[in-house]
Amino acid sequence: MENKQPVRRFEDLIAWQRARRLTADIYKISRNSNFARDFGLRDQIRRAAVSVMSNIAEGFERNRQGEFHQFLSIAKASCGEVRAQLYVAYDVGYLDQTSLDDKVG
Repeated sequence: MENKQPVRRFEDLIAWQRARRLTADIYKISRNSNFARDFGLRDQIRRAAVSVMSNIAEGFERNRQGEFHQFLSIAKASCGEVRAQLYVAYDVGYLDQTSLDDKVG
């Protein structure tokens, strides 16, 4: 049986850890070529990615289950926004199929 540690801080949440990796990945891919020069799309996808990890953290710190669920819902919606913007990046040639599949798959 797996030894599970209690979650004491938002940094312990697997969802937050994955959101942190997503944010770092989005910053990396949006530095490339034309993506970096498309200020509107670049800034929007970065803000959406940061919103995912920020809402998970903020909801956790509220210390009320109902509020935490609300913030998780917002984080999930921000994930959808990131995915939609990745499709835009693919459609205009900023990402190849492999990169798109890696992020939205």
